[in-house]
Amino acid sequence: MFTPTKASKRQIKVHSDAATRFGDKGTSVFDGADNPHTDAYALKTADGGALILFSHTHTQTDAVAHSGLQINPGKNDRAWLHDVPRTSITYTFVCNDAATVPATAQPSRLIGYTCARTNASGPPLPSWTARA
Repeated sequence: MFTPTKASKRQIKVHSDAATRFGDKGTSVFDGADNPHTDAYALKTADGGALILFSHTHTQTDAVAHSGLQINPGKNDRAWLHDVPRTSITYTFVCNDAATVPATAQPSRLIGYTCARTNASGPPLPSWTARA
């Protein structure tokens, strides 16, 4: 758990905004995922604390709320999904994080992060499956 920082509040806001962006037409659910990048790096700071660099992986599954709706892949997803409409899409993200750990018993602080989509998958609409 991190003490609140500008970076941690931004990270929470990004996920909160994504989770509600479809309104009553769909949902977005976040979940942890297996992280292939388990190395972590640390530098001891002058005050005896540490700067930690690490990665984490998570998924975001977007789904339509009811039949008759579809999700059309955007240009950044076409490498995985082509132009085939879906009823749900699961995106995988790998994020690189930087945190400070104080020398005394206090909560750590997330000071920065960046995330990139590394995969997307989901079942095509039944009408597209019948065309194959």
